[in-house]
Parts: sequence; C-alpha cells; structure tokens
Amino acid sequence: MSLSPIGIWTAALDLVSAHRAQEIVSELDEQGWGALWIPEILGRDALIFAGVLLAGSPTITVATGIANVWGRDPMAMRAGQLTLAETYPDRFILGLGVSHEPLIKGVRNHDYRRPLDHMREYLDAMDAAPFMAPTPATPPPRVLAALGPRMLDLAAERADGVHTYLVTPDHTAIARAAVGSDAIVAVEQKVVLATDPTQARDLARTTLAMYLELPNYANSLHRLGFADTDLASGGSDRLVDALVAWGDIEAVAGRIQGHLDAGATHVCIQVLGDAQAEPPTPQWAELAHRLTTK
Repeated sequence: MSLSPIGIWTAALDLVSAHRAQEIVSELDEQGWGALWIPEILGRDALIFAGVLLAGSPTITVATGIANVWGRDPMAMRAGQLTLAETYPDRFILGLGVSHEPLIKGVRNHDYRRPLDHMREYLDAMDAAPFMAPTPATPPPRVLAALGPRMLDLAAERADGVHTYLVTPDHTAIARAAVGSDAIVAVEQKVVLATDPTQARDLARTTLAMYLELPNYANSLHRLGFADTDLASGGSDRLVDALVAWGDIEAVAGRIQGHLDAGATHVCIQVLGDAQAEPPTPQWAELAHRLTTK
C-alpha cells in the first residue's frame, strides 16, 4: 500500500449521519487528503463505519485509529479486516490497540491487568483464525497503537508498523528506531488554527485534559521528560506547545515536517475546535490548500 505523507484523524464523524459522513469523506478525497483515521471509543463500530466511509470515496484510504481489541474476538477482527481489504483493495489499514483501563475495565468490564500479554495473545489468535471467503490479492497492513518500548517491540515483531497518538517528534524518532526503516510510522498530530497564544493553548487544554489523566499517556510523556507539574491542569505551556501545533498554517506545516524528518511515514492531523460539536470541515479545506497535492 502506498500511504500518503499527510491525512486526517477525527472522531467528529461520529457526530453526523452516515450519509453526511460519506459526503465529508468524498470532500476530503477531492481536497487531496490521502487517508482518514477514525477511532473506536463510545461511538460507531470502527470496522462497520470504515466500510461506510470507504463506500463514500473512490480513492481515500481509511484506517482505524484504533479498533479496540476488547471490542471483538480475534476471529471477528480478522474477518472484518479481510472483508474490507478484499472489497476495497489497498485502501484499508487496520490499527489495533488495547485502549485504556477506564474505558476497558470501567465501561466494557474486561480485565486490564495484562494489556501487553493480551495483545500478543490476541495477535496469535488472529493469525490462526480461519477465514473461508475470498481474501485480498495482497495482505492488508495492520499497525499497533504503541507508545512504550515493549509495545513498540511487539509492533516491530508482529505488525506492519505503529500508530502513535499524543506524541512529539522526539517520540517519532524513538518509534522509527524501534520498528525499523521499512515499517509504517503513522503519527497523530493535534492542531489548533489560532495565532493568539492564550486562545490557542486554552483550546488545546480542553482536549488535552482528559488524555493527561490516563496512565498510558502520562507514562509516555514522563518517558519523554515531562514532569507531573507539566501534566496538571490541562498541561503546562511547555507541554501544550510540544503536543499541539498551534498558530497559522505554516506553523502546522512545520510541525508535520518535524515528524516526517524524525522518521514518520505519515502524519494524520486532528484539528481541534471550540467545542468539537461538528466536523471542522472549513479548517480541513483551508489546510488542504497548503498541505495536500491537489
């Protein structure tokens, strides 16, 4: 699969009808965005919705960022992956992840004590699962959500690359070194199109606050040299500036280039808005004029 350098990451399509989501993905395709990444949290089923979105566009790649391994058994995950990849050749990337304890233990009522072991066992079962239907002409790629060294090592061993989230270019360099030169390193990058520092950082903090309370992200940021004080109250200025590309479009382009220079294959930008109440289609269109090839 040929993966473009830049794409979109968004949870906002869960907020609109499926028909409107297909219209939006067609617009993103026309604007030149090479890939669209969608999560699986409390909204739509990621694999079903990926099929809906793929049907709405002739060429864009759709990727799950991530499909939750606690949400379906390995056989169902493999069947979904192969079905989408056979129907839409070279346009689907399966991103898998273990998510976070509050969402798994608190919402799904699963045991979250051994997430790394669970992922390894899940991949074993997925690879061994039968699939009695037509398969894709080429094996579809899968990437793992990976932040820490052990999950990065597992991705290098058992996947085609990694999908990293809430990271800096320094982490991108670490991920590239861990998975090797040929693997996919698909990096999520948050963006605020505002040039006033106070406004931009305040908008960023409304989103960052919920992530900074999750141990997986806190541990990752500690490994990158941030202190507990940086993670408090939605993030220090230093942390916000490191995690969120804010300013004009050139500032955003510079941060994307920083990830690419550090070894990213692909950077998927997540545009943050005032209330995240609807998809930020005007900002996507504005960014496309500078960042895409169309």
